[in-house]
Amino acid sequence: MTIFRGSRRVFLALSAGALLCAGGVALAEPKRGVVTNLPLPRYVSMKANEGNVRRGPSLTHRIDWVFKRRDMPLQITAEHGHWRKVRDRDGAGGWVHYALLSGVRTVLVEKEMTPVYTRPDLASQISAHFETGVVARLGACSENWCRISAGGYRGWVPKSVLWGVGAEEIRE
Repeated sequence: MTIFRGSRRVFLALSAGALLCAGGVALAEPKRGVVTNLPLPRYVSMKANEGNVRRGPSLTHRIDWVFKRRDMPLQITAEHGHWRKVRDRDGAGGWVHYALLSGVRTVLVEKEMTPVYTRPDLASQISAHFETGVVARLGACSENWCRISAGGYRGWVPKSVLWGVGAEEIRE
C-alpha cells in the first residue's frame, strides 16, 4: 500500500510538473472546436440582419430569441456540425447556424463618450467620441490599445473599453 501511495505522489508530481513552464505558469493547449479546429472561445460577428437563437443545435430546437443587429460581435463557445453556440456581451446566447456568422471582427464600445485617439497614446489628438453600444470594426490591437472604425471615424481606444476582443489578443 505504501508503494502505491508513493508512486501515485511521484506520478502526480510529474504530471503537475509537465504542466508548468519556467515561470510557474500552466501551459495548457488552447481548447479547439471539434468542427473547425479553431480556438474556443473566439469572437465573430453577425453576418445577417437577424438570426434565430435556438435552445439546441438543430432546426427542431425551439427559438429562444432573435438577434437583430447586423455586425454585432458574438463569442463562439462551442461547435456542433453546422451550429455554433454563441453568447453576446450580456451573456445571453444559444445556438446559431454558422451561415449567419462572419469572421469579420467587430467590437462594442462599453464606455459612454469614449475618446478615439489618432495614435495609441492618451496625449495624442482626439478625433471623435463614441457612445456606449457603438458597433465598430476592429483593426490592429496592441497589448493595451485597439484601432477601431465606425461612422466614418477611426482611431485608437484603450482595449479595456471594448467587448469583442480578448484581453491578451494582439492583432496586426
